[in-house]
Amino acid sequence: MRFAPVLLALPAMAAAQQQVPLFEQAKGWFNNIVGAATSNINSASSAAASAASGVPNPVHAAAGKVQQLAVTDLTKENYNQVLKPGAATASPGIENWMIYTTGGNRTCFGLCDKADVEWTKAIPLLSAIPSAPQLGRLDCEKEPQLCNAWGAGAPSVIYIQLPQPLPDQTTPATTVHYLSLNRTTVSAQDFVQIVTDKTYQQKTPYEGFFHPFNGILAQTGLAIPFGWVVYGFSVMPSWALMIGISFFSRTFM
Repeated sequence: MRFAPVLLALPAMAAAQQQVPLFEQAKGWFNNIVGAATSNINSASSAAASAASGVPNPVHAAAGKVQQLAVTDLTKENYNQVLKPGAATASPGIENWMIYTTGGNRTCFGLCDKADVEWTKAIPLLSAIPSAPQLGRLDCEKEPQLCNAWGAGAPSVIYIQLPQPLPDQTTPATTVHYLSLNRTTVSAQDFVQIVTDKTYQQKTPYEGFFHPFNGILAQTGLAIPFGWVVYGFSVMPSWALMIGISFFSRTFM
């Protein structure tokens, strides 16, 4: 008879032990629900912050536009064919080009690495902008003649606005902005803001000797020959230059 209470309590104890896994499962389900809700709230907050700043969110940019803008490598042989005013895609009458200039150990002293990384990060962000310009890349290490002809340094951005020809087939002047980049602090957002915030407009358009379209070199067809001359002096040993000057001065005297 003394064991009767214990025997009566055994079914209740067994039922309690069976309820433990069920409680743990319910706890796990609850944690999953809370985690999902938190994730959705964070995503919404991130999207709202991105929209407020006017800069595309990388995650939503990648999801919203899968196809990435092509980056055209400019050379002294193809730039005349690539940078043509009046493309069929131009609207309304102006085609925008954003050209990133870079270099190597000789032309950038090995300090363009950070800018190269940030430019690569910026390409998908720029691709998500509806009014994104055409993208180009100019390597001054491989194309020093073209960089010399344009007076371009590295790293920098050349923002070009190519107008369509007028009905009388005359072509309005092309607007060119030279934007230098800080080699140590440049970020992907700097590239994006050139388009979203139109920061290129803060720089006075270039209208000088090295203008790629309207300058004296471009108008006379001497841009690339001039680039070759500058390149030749840059690779010439200093002693050879001094000997040449010495011979010239003696002959002149």
